[in-house]
Amino acid sequence: MDTQSIQLTHDGYEEILAELKQLKEEKLPKAIERVATARSFGDLSENAEYHSAREDLAFIEGKVQELEVIAQHAQVVKKTSKTGKKTVSIGTKVTVKVKNSTHVYHIVGEWEANPIEKKISHESPLGKALLGKEKGDKVEIEAPAGTMKYTIVTVE
Repeated sequence: MDTQSIQLTHDGYEEILAELKQLKEEKLPKAIERVATARSFGDLSENAEYHSAREDLAFIEGKVQELEVIAQHAQVVKKTSKTGKKTVSIGTKVTVKVKNSTHVYHIVGEWEANPIEKKISHESPLGKALLGKEKGDKVEIEAPAGTMKYTIVTVE
């Protein structure tokens, strides 16, 4: 993980902190308790419950470490426009038209990206192409299906 600077929106940073809090205060103590309970069942070499509990605990501990690194190196990006024009940047919502359909994407840091929620990373091909652009600008992306041409309809 490149820990130099991890760009996040304010909402993304808050989500990271909330998940970290939930893991530390709820899931980690439960996982530790589950390991202790499974250990009390006796012979650990054939104790499937114990091994499963240890795997869960290790996963949670790994996730806590990952989120702590992200939170420590996070750079919360503020939405600002020095020119007075609305340009695409991390944290903006962009409405684009491609072929005969319109899509709204939220440009976010790579750790926040979630295509199902239409949150695309500023590091993705489309995210990179849109950065710095304004309403009315056109961008082209090379996709497996061929060249996709997008027109920016709005920037919020």
